[in-house]
Amino acid sequence: MLSMDEIIKRVHDLPSLPAVVAELLATVGQDDVDLHALAAKIALDQSLTAKTLRLANSSFYGMPTKVTTIGQAIAVLGLHSIRTLVTACSVTGAFTPGPGSQFAFEPFWRHSIATAVCARALARHVRLPPEAAFTAGLLHDLGTLVLATRYRTEYEAVEAYRRQHDCTVGAAQHAIFGHDHARVGSALAAHWNFPRPIQDAVAGHHQPDGADTVSLALLIHVADALAHALDLSGEEDDQVPPLSQQSWRMLALSDAACMAVFAETESTFQDLCQILVH
Repeated sequence: MLSMDEIIKRVHDLPSLPAVVAELLATVGQDDVDLHALAAKIALDQSLTAKTLRLANSSFYGMPTKVTTIGQAIAVLGLHSIRTLVTACSVTGAFTPGPGSQFAFEPFWRHSIATAVCARALARHVRLPPEAAFTAGLLHDLGTLVLATRYRTEYEAVEAYRRQHDCTVGAAQHAIFGHDHARVGSALAAHWNFPRPIQDAVAGHHQPDGADTVSLALLIHVADALAHALDLSGEEDDQVPPLSQQSWRMLALSDAACMAVFAETESTFQDLCQILVH
């Protein structure tokens, strides 16, 4: 078993996100942002710019005309959306498989993206900010990457435990480490200076019960279960985590709303995966 202090120390040893992402995160809640200066800074990173523009022009936003510059993308989509896209590009590039790594990175990111897309679709039905929901969905399992890349030997024991006991990843992590990915991921979100509601959503996405309002954590809890149920990760033995009935009831989605969420998730998911995972 590892102490949480030791794990958090490993989290703090992780590299920071690019400076422009930190600057974008610092603009949350600010009114007087110099958008021209921000666009110029993003444009300095050519690969980040190329990916961000591909995302902006994907089915995810369904743009009527093509945007060709970051400034134009900000003007058309707004700062919230560009912050989300730039962050998504950076976060998905922050972890790379080490030599001999057995961890399945592609299914991991496919599920994270599916959860993010589903959370964004759900958010519109319950009046939560869609961009924050997308970001929290993308980050919700990031603690797994910390454990898998920083404790490789121990993580092989997690995979073996999961196969032996036919349980969820979180249960196997708890058995081997004494902690699961939710708490570790929240520590990483704090280290990277994501807003507190996103940190809390990552920490609480497996235990959202007890709240009397629809929170971001509750939304991610449901989106996570739906993304597993839609089987979008490509993993053969993917398990759907337990879905809190209280959370499902609190969302109070009509059948039509459910179908719309499923349709939007499946229609935009592949586009995003092709840009962010490959």
